[in-house]
Amino acid sequence: MKLGVEERWDLIDRISKETVTFGVYRHTLKDAIGELTIKPMTGIPVAIAILYGFWSVFGSFAGFFTDGFFVRLFDAYWLPWLQAVFPGEGGWLYAIMVDAGGIESGEFVLSSNCLESFGVLTSGLFVAIGVVLPAILIFYLMLAILEDIGYMPRLAVLIDTMLHKIGLHGYAIVPTILSLGCNVPGVTATRILETKKQRFIMMTLLAIFIPCGAQIGIMQDVVPDLMGWILLYLIIGYFIFGYILNKVIPGRAPEFLIDVPPYRRPMLSNIGKKVLGRVKGFFMVALPFVMLGCAIVGVFYQLGVIRFLGDLLAPIFVGWFGVPAETAGPLVAAFLRKDLAVAQLSVIEMTKYQMITAVVLVSIYFPCVATFVMMLKEGLKELIGALAVLAVTVFLYGGLIHLIGKLLGVA
Repeated sequence: MKLGVEERWDLIDRISKETVTFGVYRHTLKDAIGELTIKPMTGIPVAIAILYGFWSVFGSFAGFFTDGFFVRLFDAYWLPWLQAVFPGEGGWLYAIMVDAGGIESGEFVLSSNCLESFGVLTSGLFVAIGVVLPAILIFYLMLAILEDIGYMPRLAVLIDTMLHKIGLHGYAIVPTILSLGCNVPGVTATRILETKKQRFIMMTLLAIFIPCGAQIGIMQDVVPDLMGWILLYLIIGYFIFGYILNKVIPGRAPEFLIDVPPYRRPMLSNIGKKVLGRVKGFFMVALPFVMLGCAIVGVFYQLGVIRFLGDLLAPIFVGWFGVPAETAGPLVAAFLRKDLAVAQLSVIEMTKYQMITAVVLVSIYFPCVATFVMMLKEGLKELIGALAVLAVTVFLYGGLIHLIGKLLGVA
């Protein structure tokens, strides 16, 4: 028998009365906390406190293991042993694999630490294992805890209005935060966004303005007192150029629906699987490209390519960006290895504002090789568009930072 619309609703009512029972709802402390952390008035201060705690634990843990253990292990044992046993001291293979020894001066002198040796087996391994591993381990551990207790959806809701200004929605915070560990999973995570416009904007902003764990670890190690200013410039650039891209790029930016679950106790098995999977992904995808980038930089230095390009581009770096001519070489090398470029910049004499400018330029430069490959997988057209935006952004934003410094009298 075919039922009419009203008869269907009557049937639904009868079934629900027979099957559904209503209890007394009790407002628990967990419910109250959940409501407080999703309302802007109380949720935003809580979010700032959580992110501040996140950053504090990240910096303390990574710094403790890097400076307290890995620096001693690599500098006191691994580097001297390799310098002694690897054949051909002073030769091109020795310089690429172990120690470039005065790469800028042209006079070979054995390095005293792995950070300045710029060899694949020394700087390459030290950055990957001694700097990046502790950083991404604690980063992904804290991120997994926040995900498992149910806080990330609340953060997405809180930041949704702000991200809509740049054509994205609240869940874009996920690839953004993932990229602070490694840009590769961050670019992959852009697939959760619905439209091509959103994915392009997100991928471009990640490649330009979000430093990865390797670079953050090096900055934390060599320019810790300038980290706040560097990150502030990157955050401002993220929203300025995101807003411009949203206005220029055609397409739609739809609203999003998200389930906000109740807070729950984190499960160690879930956290362990997430952390293990993400760290394993870094070593399988990003680490080989870190080593490859280190090798390519070494070869280019030996062939004089970096020095030639540095001399060629020095007038632009000095005149437009306001940084010393000596920074041209490391800034060119940053196209392949941002972390080692920051390490090279740290030994060049310049003012604090020039150092801030130089490190920001390194950050907004060409993405690392692994990120480049992941962007290529998302589409050649999108990659070319992202690189065009990147070139314009580097030139304009670098010049703007220099102009701000001149106006403030600190450049």
